[in-house]
Amino acid sequence: MIIAILAIIVFIINIPFGYWRKSQKKFSFNWFLSIHIPVIVAILLRYLFDVEIDWLFRILFILIFAAGQFFGKFLYSYRLKIKYSVL
Repeated sequence: MIIAILAIIVFIINIPFGYWRKSQKKFSFNWFLSIHIPVIVAILLRYLFDVEIDWLFRILFILIFAAGQFFGKFLYSYRLKIKYSVL
């Protein structure tokens, strides 16, 4: 149960960072930060919740992390599409 809660928290944390990442120039310092800050937060959350780290858990978190980043990226692109669409 705690792993599911932690996965949801990591997903939600990654959404704004994915949104921010899309607005930055690729491979810039801010782009780098938008990817690596949530990694540090996820690691701290795992220690805070005292969760065992096995391979299945690592794979799950990598997928959840990527899903949050891509969902944030999608929201940024969708917002631009709506903003510049002609009605």
